[in-house]
Amino acid sequence: MVDKPFTRSVDRRKFINGRWTTIEGSERSVEISSILVQARPERLNAAARSIEALPGAQIYNRDPRGKLVVVVEAPNVGSIGETLNIISSMPDVLTAALVFQGTDDC
Repeated sequence: MVDKPFTRSVDRRKFINGRWTTIEGSERSVEISSILVQARPERLNAAARSIEALPGAQIYNRDPRGKLVVVVEAPNVGSIGETLNIISSMPDVLTAALVFQGTDDC
């Protein structure tokens, strides 16, 4: 028996994001990320309120020394990057670092 060669072209972006094996339009996926935020400790509550006002963002955990773990759920990777940029430019935020990003099929 002779195996047939793989002839289907694979989109590089879909392959990197783990969606190269799905049939177009058959599944919906969502991007999930975790962002570690260091805020000014005396302004931690204000920073948390500003972050929670963003669509898809929620505070998962906080440390009174100014650290926040933020979970963001978005429809695409670009929205994750946009949210990260918004958080890092907030006046009470010192740093914001993406620590996890993944795709979840719904």
